[in-house]
Amino acid sequence: MFKKVLIANRGEIAVRIIRACRELGIHTVAVYSTADRNALHAQIADEAVCIGPAPSKDSYLNVRALISACEITGAEAIHPGFGFLSENPEFARMCEKCGIVFIGPRATSIEMLGDKAQAKESMKEAGVPVIMGSDGAIANVHAAHTLARDLGFPVLIKASAGGGGRGIRAVHNDDELEPMMKAAKQEALACFGNDQIYMEKFIENPKHIEIQILADNYGDVIWLGERDCSMQRRNQKVLEEAPSPASFMTDELRRKMGEAACRAARVCGYRNAGTIEFLVDKNGDFYFMEMNTRIQVEHPITEAVTGIDLVKQQLLIASGEHLSIKQEDVKLSGHSIECRINAENPLLDFRPSPGEIRSLFIPGGPGIRVDTAVYQGYEIPPQYDSMIAKLIVHGKDRAEAIAKMTWALSEFIVDGVATNVDFQLKLIRCQEFLDGNYDNGFLNRVDLLKDERSKS
Repeated sequence: MFKKVLIANRGEIAVRIIRACRELGIHTVAVYSTADRNALHAQIADEAVCIGPAPSKDSYLNVRALISACEITGAEAIHPGFGFLSENPEFARMCEKCGIVFIGPRATSIEMLGDKAQAKESMKEAGVPVIMGSDGAIANVHAAHTLARDLGFPVLIKASAGGGGRGIRAVHNDDELEPMMKAAKQEALACFGNDQIYMEKFIENPKHIEIQILADNYGDVIWLGERDCSMQRRNQKVLEEAPSPASFMTDELRRKMGEAACRAARVCGYRNAGTIEFLVDKNGDFYFMEMNTRIQVEHPITEAVTGIDLVKQQLLIASGEHLSIKQEDVKLSGHSIECRINAENPLLDFRPSPGEIRSLFIPGGPGIRVDTAVYQGYEIPPQYDSMIAKLIVHGKDRAEAIAKMTWALSEFIVDGVATNVDFQLKLIRCQEFLDGNYDNGFLNRVDLLKDERSKS
C-alpha cells in the first residue's frame, strides 16, 4: 500500500479521499489554489501545497504544478477525484512517465473511452447495445443531413470528447441541423479542446441508468448494482437514487445491464472504479451512452446499498491488490437517495451564489450522511463548481429513504448564500418522484417553481 498520496482536487471529494486514505494508514497531501487557502481539504490533510492562483487552468489543471508537488512531498500516487484532470489521458500518461501511480485506469483506456465515437465502436465489439448513429465523427454538414434523414428526426449532436452534458444539441428537423452543429462544435472546442462531433438517434424520454463497476489489474470485474440518475436539469444531474424504483427496474433487466457493463470494461482492458451509463427506453431496451473513467459524484449511494467503500477499493486496486470481493458477495440492501446541494438561486435560473456562509446546520441521525467541505465562516469562491454538499440518506426501502430525505432537507440550513435546498424539497415531495414515474426530461417539462416565481 502507498505511504503517501496526493489528492489533485478540492472540495468535498478531496475531503472524502483524505478520509479514505486515513482509514488505510496513508499519509495525504492536499493541493490548493490561492482562492482555497482556507479550504477544509487544505486544513485537514497531513501536508498542503499551493499550486497556483484561483483560475483552474493555473492551479487544479496545472499538470506541471501537480507533478512538482508530488516530487517535493514524495507522494507515490495521485488521486484525481472527479472533474479537473480525472479523465485526462495525458495527465495519466505524465504520471506514469514520472513514476507516479495514477489512481484510475490506464491512459489508453481513458483515451479510448473519452472519445465517445470510438467508445461506441468498442461497445459494439463487446456485444453491448448502442444507440444507432454515426460511425465515428461526422465529416461535414452534407454527411450530417444524409445520416439524420436515415436515422429519422429527432437526432442528437454530441461532442466526441464530451461529458457533463456539454456539447449536446437536440435537432428536430433539417433546418436546425447546421446551426445546432455549429453551436455544439463551438461548445465542445471551448470545454474540451476538441470540436469533433458525432450523431445518434434521439431516444425520447428515456431513463438514465448507470452501473458501477470495479476492475483489478488481473482481469477480474464486478458490478455493484445500478443508480438511477434520470432526475436531471439541462443534462446536469440533480438527484440520484439506488436502486432504480421498482416500478421501472426488474431483476432481469438489472442483471442484463450489469453483465453488459462488465463486458464493456473487459473490452477496453479497464482497471479501477468506473461507471457505464445507459439510456433505457419505455420498453426496457437499454443502450450504451458513455463510460466515466473516474469516481462519480453520486458514488455514496452505491456505497450505502452495498456496504462497499469505493474510494478505498480504488486505492487498493491501484496499489496492485486483487479484488477481494466476488460478484456473489455483492448484495443490495435497502434504498439510498442523494441530493446535490448547490450554492445557487433557483428563482434566478439557478444562478451561482458565491459568498460567505454565515451560519450552517447540517442534519444528522441514523441513515444520514453529508459529504461536504464547507463550514461556518467559509467563503465560497466564485471560480469553481457551485456544489457545496451531498446529502445522502439510506433506508430499509424507498419509502423510508424518501421520508428521511424529506426531514433531512427540512433541517439543512445554510445562511449567507442562496441554495437549492427548498427546490430539492419540492422535488422529493412531487407526486411523479414519489411514484418513481420520471425520466431524464422530467425537469425540462415540469416547472416546480412556477408558483414561487409568480409570487416574486
